[in-house]
Amino acid sequence: MAGTIAYQGEQGSNSQLACAQAWPEHEAVPMATFEDVFSALIDGDVERALIPIENSVAGRVADIHHLLPTSGLHIVGEHFLPIHFHLMVLPGAEVEKLRTVHSHVHALGQCRKAIRRLGLSPIVAGDTAGAAREIAEAGDPTSAALAPEPAAALYGLEIAERNVEDEAHNTTRFVMLAREPAVVPVDAGDVVTCFVFRVRNLPAALYKALGGFATNGVNMTKLESYMVDGHFTATQFYAEVDGHPSSPALARALEELTFFAAELRMLGTFAGSPLRHELVNRAN
Repeated sequence: MAGTIAYQGEQGSNSQLACAQAWPEHEAVPMATFEDVFSALIDGDVERALIPIENSVAGRVADIHHLLPTSGLHIVGEHFLPIHFHLMVLPGAEVEKLRTVHSHVHALGQCRKAIRRLGLSPIVAGDTAGAAREIAEAGDPTSAALAPEPAAALYGLEIAERNVEDEAHNTTRFVMLAREPAVVPVDAGDVVTCFVFRVRNLPAALYKALGGFATNGVNMTKLESYMVDGHFTATQFYAEVDGHPSSPALARALEELTFFAAELRMLGTFAGSPLRHELVNRAN
């Protein structure tokens, strides 16, 4: 269906907000799980999908690296969303009488200081906005939710405290998925290439596999390892590098990688977000 984009979560979530910012012309369609998001895109029920991949405080968010390689889908873009969580309560509820706070596990992890300060017991929910809805439906004045601001008005809650996230730099990076790869010119400016690979079971295989990126001056911005099929000796690596795979430097680096890789799958090449350099410079 043209003009639709799937996200995991409920209305009022950060993922819905990210969809509105990244593709405002698309209708955002909520899905219960990440698997549902992938299935909807693969089956052609939606045109695009947006998945959170990492957070500057909580780290890895969704293991798309397990779902994406065999899906036939492609990463076609990225979006960085500053994250703000608000403590939401039933109308008239008193903060001093709160006992529990509900939210997604990553939201709870990003608001540890406020939870500890208020002496609340964290309760894991499937989604931030879903937690707000559940609090509204339960009608318990001793329970609160941590959720984005739109969820308060959507579910009839009051914001007791604003911006209770631990760090001001709290940002989530989303990746955009499509059935067809993005068309990116070789000579485009800031280009990101993503791929997964497994190295052969040889001494120093990873060192040798990555050597081509160093000798060809290719900047590798991300490298993460994942166990494959429960085998401790079969490790899959997810990598992101600067550059286009058809550029001479990256083409040579990828060719060298294939000499030591048991498997190499390209996941996508796309234009990097303008916020990428701003966040890198802030970190440095």
